[in-house]
Amino acid sequence: MLTLKETVNGTTKTSDGEVDTPLLWILRDGLELTGTKYGCGIGVCGACTILESSTAVRACQITAAAADGKSYTTIEGLKNDRCQRAWLEEDVAQCGYCQPGMIMEAGAPPTAHSAPGAAQTPEAIGSPLRRSRPHP
Repeated sequence: MLTLKETVNGTTKTSDGEVDTPLLWILRDGLELTGTKYGCGIGVCGACTILESSTAVRACQITAAAADGKSYTTIEGLKNDRCQRAWLEEDVAQCGYCQPGMIMEAGAPPTAHSAPGAAQTPEAIGSPLRRSRPHP
């Protein structure tokens, strides 16, 4: 058992978990931040995407031990986010299950995408899908 101290959405949180528990379950079950979704469990689908500092990462691939002492932003922590506003204004959502992860990936700050904009959005959203398909 490990007592974790991480910053989530700007607030320092303390939670208990096994060292190999994925951060995804700490967020969802321990901290009740259910916007981050479980999809494939192997870091490919992107449904569990969150920001670590300013980089999009997969919460299912980060262990509790690796998360200790770091700073994360989940979909619940976005405030006045341009990507999230555009998603709502354009009525993008369908079933909505994977939408938080897509918003987190597409809206990652410029450090993750050198010139974010319309041209980079399909690349940002599509990259997990391309990795999951076999190449010809």
